[in-house]
Amino acid sequence: MEKTIPNEFHFIFGLKEQTEPFHLCHYLCIESCYQINKPSVINFYYHYEPRGRYWELIKNRVEPIKVDLSSFVSRYKYGFRNRGCKKYSYAHHADFIRLDKLIENGGVYADIDTIFVNKIPESLFSKTFVLGKEDYICCQKTKQIKPSLCNAFIMSEKKSAFAVKWREDLEKEFDGSWSNHSTILPQRLSEQYPDLIHIEPTRTFYKHMWTREGIHTLLSGCDTDTTGVVSMHLWSHLWWSKKRKDFSDIHEGVFTEEYIREVDTTYNLIARRFLP
Repeated sequence: MEKTIPNEFHFIFGLKEQTEPFHLCHYLCIESCYQINKPSVINFYYHYEPRGRYWELIKNRVEPIKVDLSSFVSRYKYGFRNRGCKKYSYAHHADFIRLDKLIENGGVYADIDTIFVNKIPESLFSKTFVLGKEDYICCQKTKQIKPSLCNAFIMSEKKSAFAVKWREDLEKEFDGSWSNHSTILPQRLSEQYPDLIHIEPTRTFYKHMWTREGIHTLLSGCDTDTTGVVSMHLWSHLWWSKKRKDFSDIHEGVFTEEYIREVDTTYNLIARRFLP
């Protein structure tokens, strides 16, 4: 089976000023990727360089590449309706950068709040473009419930036709919301151009969804069934801060080496073997 997608990985971090050290969970993302998938290269794009113990431990695994922020996102006026998304504008910068780098190089992109579980099947590297399903979401613009393809894990050949079409429409569809340009748009394009994309079932990349129940199972419960699971996404923006309690009572401070080593949870059982 001919490989069209290179075993080259892309991560993005540090698109806002760094006030805290590089986190253990981010270290574990890269280390699990390195050990499981044995990439030819791990490109690590940043605008503000990380710091701290875990960065010093992991930076020999990656190729650090400083990048500019998206000029489009930097100029964008969020307005009242999407004022809640403005504080996450770093994620919108990443939405643009990830597509640009995949079109330029090809490879596999994953959000930095990912934990890799099983090796990516060789069959997926023979596709031209790969996304995974997530649960239906509520469109912030229309308030309609719509199908969605999550952009937290992307596989793409160099200059993929699907990636190019998505990138061409990205600015036009960007409205300051979380999902319109990033997950609803690729879903719509997949319906228009089904031959240009391969869609994986939810289980492959997102077994535990961004609901309160899904996050509880991932971070506090103990689901040991990882058959067919390539990676798990942590949806960290929904619980990372101590001040945010609507999706989980857990926050980033809970995740220490001791906690991961001693407490059996879905995430901890996977992450434990990659501890420094």
